[in-house]
Amino acid sequence: MRGGLENMRGRVVMLTGASAGIGRATALRLAHEGARIGLLARSPEALDDVAREVRARGGEALALPCDVADADGVFRAADALEREFGPIDVWINDAMVTVFSPVHEMTPDEYRRVTEVTYLGAVHGTLAALRTMRPRGRGIVVQVGSALAYRGIPLQSAYCGAKHAIVGFSDSLRAELRHDDVDIAVTEVHLPGVNTPQFEWARSRMERAPRPSGPVYQPEAAADAIVHAIRSPERAWWLGGVTAMAIIGNALAPGLADRYLGANAVEGQMREGRTRRPVPPAGNLYRPAERALHRTHGPFGREAKASAMRLPGPQTRIGAAVATAAVAAGIGLAIGRIARR
Repeated sequence: MRGGLENMRGRVVMLTGASAGIGRATALRLAHEGARIGLLARSPEALDDVAREVRARGGEALALPCDVADADGVFRAADALEREFGPIDVWINDAMVTVFSPVHEMTPDEYRRVTEVTYLGAVHGTLAALRTMRPRGRGIVVQVGSALAYRGIPLQSAYCGAKHAIVGFSDSLRAELRHDDVDIAVTEVHLPGVNTPQFEWARSRMERAPRPSGPVYQPEAAADAIVHAIRSPERAWWLGGVTAMAIIGNALAPGLADRYLGANAVEGQMREGRTRRPVPPAGNLYRPAERALHRTHGPFGREAKASAMRLPGPQTRIGAAVATAAVAAGIGLAIGRIARR
């Protein structure tokens, strides 16, 4: 299984966060592959819409309304999927919520809720996947991550912290699976800014309506990367050069990244000339957004890129380290020659 799944036809996949954005795009991408998909999110109506789209594209779907913060609910959803379609081959953890706010204006309850959904939701999903995969000794778990799992940015401290936590959790799990010689792959797909509806429904205290930081990509590019990770479950995949730059740049010069983001990333996450759109006080933290907002795409289609390069994270990081060392060595040699003169 560490070699991945080339043919997805008939494979059983559980997908959390399936009602909109990246999750919805991934469901439709898997439908083209002929997969049998469990669709997990909070909104029953939105899931029914996605299920119809999946079936229209040649896949099979089972709507499983559930809040991933509810561990027992996630386990029950896994059992229901297996009763309907059979053993789960792939589990994709994509569910998330966020709050756009300075740290000093955040509340403990907001941190708790973002952590329960974005981090513990991935833990609950992984535990449910392991419960069915370990006895069979095979399976793939995909953690949908972000460049922000390695480099925190202003106004998204709760989300960044949760994504950082998923990386540490997944590292521990891989080591245990290696120790036990269990052929379950755990792969992470770290994404750049994506054109999803979250920017229209997330709780925000920003002066203007929020937007993705940096270059924006369409959800279909993320979905392609997730399916690619299923076929080739490397330790991690990075989507887009901006993701690689953020992760490597932070590893090499975190202080410089602090200064750059402090100067640019607050305004960079606000839409120009657009006042904040009124949203319910809690945004979608505690209840699903309205059905009409459960779409694949957000409002940034004109600038969003349809595709992006995919980089295997560990190899890219090693290559960057070697290149940096070579540059440093070259500078050292040059200084040495000058000194000898």
